[in-house]
Amino acid sequence: MTSIALIAFAGNSILCRLALQGGEIDAASFTAIRLFSGSVTLALLVAFTKSQKHEVKDKSGLKLWLPPVMLFTYATSFSFAYLSLETGIGALILFAFVQLGMLGLSIFYGERLAKTEWIGIAFAFGGLTYLLLPGASSPSIFGTSLMAISGLAWAVYTYAGKGVQNPLRQTSFNFVYTLPFVTGLVVAAFGTLSVTSQGAVYAILSGAVTSGLGYAIWYAALRNLSSSLAASLQLLVPILAALGGVLFAQEVLTLRLVLASLMILGGIGLVIYGRNTSSG
Repeated sequence: MTSIALIAFAGNSILCRLALQGGEIDAASFTAIRLFSGSVTLALLVAFTKSQKHEVKDKSGLKLWLPPVMLFTYATSFSFAYLSLETGIGALILFAFVQLGMLGLSIFYGERLAKTEWIGIAFAFGGLTYLLLPGASSPSIFGTSLMAISGLAWAVYTYAGKGVQNPLRQTSFNFVYTLPFVTGLVVAAFGTLSVTSQGAVYAILSGAVTSGLGYAIWYAALRNLSSSLAASLQLLVPILAALGGVLFAQEVLTLRLVLASLMILGGIGLVIYGRNTSSG
């Protein structure tokens, strides 16, 4: 399930970049169609599978609204960031900040990390720092900032999924409850909306398949992953996304991206090794 989810995450970056780079759709429309199609797909799956109800016991509404708000924040920032970032670089920044957010949350809630894990984290973020150093191939500051917000929002969304009893129903709930925010986004951007049929297809695929189904699978996989391991494994996504960008979007695989990716992958290996050693 984890492997399928990670491939789906990479697919989101590829589909978004394909849609936006050719002007097939604007960022607001991509976000709106993505979240709406994900909502419809998941609602149909819940009805078809007769998924059991999952009651949220938190009367304050935090558990009710926090995941949908984070999902909307992630998706919106993600789309606008890809107006100025290439596929692999965008995914690398996204999941680096996912790791930062999730590790911060896990430490805040008392999860201890082994020394090897800390070394792996430092090595991975060394790769991120190298990627962002000023230079001819350094990414856009505006795009990087938006993708950082997207990554932190996804970290909170992922952490909130720990312990979910019914991943499919909960993911459907999260998507459906983004729709009021989607409506506000469409109204705010109404004068700039532009959608071609090809752009709409990309957005629907992103919403229904790589987002809706992918996130439900991810929530299910989270039940067997520690927070630090879940954060680290997601850093594999940029590698998949970069390859997809080369294959489908005619992007160039730069030396900077390759070296940064190798550093991050090495960090992931150390984190996984440290987690397995401490648990074994």
